[in-house]
Amino acid sequence: MSNDKKKNKSGVEDLPLMQKIVALCKRRGFIFQSSEIYGGLRSAYDYGPLGVELKRNIMNEWWRQTVHEREDIVGIDASIIMSPRVWEASGHVAGFNDPLVDCKLCKSRFRADKAPQVGIDAEVEYRKQGKTIVGVAERGYVCPECGSVELSEERQFNLMFKTDLGPVKSDDSTVYLRPETAQAMFVNFLNVQQTYRLKLPFGIAQQGKSFRNEITVEHFIFRSCEFEQMEMEYFCEPEESDTWLDYWKDQRYQWYIGLGVRPENLRLRPHDSDELAHYAKACYDVEYKYPWGWDELEGIANRTDYDLRNHQRASGKKLTYFNPQKVNPETGKPGMHYLPHVIEPAAGATRSVLMFLVDAYDEEPPSEGRKDGRVVLRLHPRIAPIKAAVLPLVKKDEWLTGKARDIVKRFWKNSVNAFYDEKDAIGRRYARQDEAGTPFCITVDGQTKEDDTVTLRYRDDMRQERIKVDEAVAIVEAKTRE
Repeated sequence: MSNDKKKNKSGVEDLPLMQKIVALCKRRGFIFQSSEIYGGLRSAYDYGPLGVELKRNIMNEWWRQTVHEREDIVGIDASIIMSPRVWEASGHVAGFNDPLVDCKLCKSRFRADKAPQVGIDAEVEYRKQGKTIVGVAERGYVCPECGSVELSEERQFNLMFKTDLGPVKSDDSTVYLRPETAQAMFVNFLNVQQTYRLKLPFGIAQQGKSFRNEITVEHFIFRSCEFEQMEMEYFCEPEESDTWLDYWKDQRYQWYIGLGVRPENLRLRPHDSDELAHYAKACYDVEYKYPWGWDELEGIANRTDYDLRNHQRASGKKLTYFNPQKVNPETGKPGMHYLPHVIEPAAGATRSVLMFLVDAYDEEPPSEGRKDGRVVLRLHPRIAPIKAAVLPLVKKDEWLTGKARDIVKRFWKNSVNAFYDEKDAIGRRYARQDEAGTPFCITVDGQTKEDDTVTLRYRDDMRQERIKVDEAVAIVEAKTRE
């Protein structure tokens, strides 16, 4: 039997897309399995040299557009560990649960609400002790691993990681790793509003890690126990909350489009009334068409005054906003204290990394003048890990290598991430940069010695043009901002 692996027209091993993404991430240094040399930890991942740059660039773009380019939004960076009373008031201690089920047949553990649905009392075939048998799905779902209906009773499992603060373990020392970044923005509402003299409407933004003890971790980095979020709480007049919800759902959808995501792979989906979170009056999901189907990328929710009201009641501290112009309906005079309503765009930075990798992945077959196909990541230049790779045509020519290194330093001085590479033939170096998503390659060759020009190669169409060395940084910077 032949051991040759089947390849597609691009010369790439014919595997499911997610397997190709995972392989590319390992091969090019985007993402590694955590603790890999010890067999790996399934729920955790490490970001390599390219992965950390991609994630930082995505988060920087979000911060730039959400905070730096607006007068009405400011940022904070709150502690991961907060008073446990925060999570009691928010409802997480009592209600942040998923229905946990064990399969009696294959011993797998899964969430009941994520299991394959077959209908109540449906007859289902599955394998048991080497035989195909028929069982009845009394609860309308089956085991996602083996299809069995032989399941344990559902039990509620709290998703928060619990730990102890201090040297002595006791009930009083219990704290939690935050399951979301949002609550810190609510408890700091007045601190931020008063110190920054903010008037409604205004927002508070935060990025950072959150932790959820997920029953099921799946789809590479899509759902893991440790992840990063990009969240913003936009405080507004209660009667204007529906208008601001419409505004932010459109803004957030367009943010992805502006970074090159293909529109046919994105959609805005309103939540049905039976799937709304307990705190939400209304919610939209920005969904992406992942290889396994449509799934959530970001949620934009109208949280009303739920959080501020609960924290005000639990803490005994007034969290109302004072509007000197608003007429108090009880007195008929200007000046009124009240709780604002909140619109929350909550995006997953970790999920965004995966989404941008999937959306940018492309395979090109051989074409005229090019016998080999290629794999290319068509990342938007703003989020590409490396903006420009500088390549001396000949490694042994010290003048070319010295010139190339000088050009790289010029990029660095202008805060543009550039990469120097002299190993292997120029075609292989181009191929490596295509897989890394590098939008521009600059080749230093013999003509550079004569007229101080270099070849600028474009990743997407492989077009090449000659430009002056002194113009290289400015040209790449300008094209990166487009």
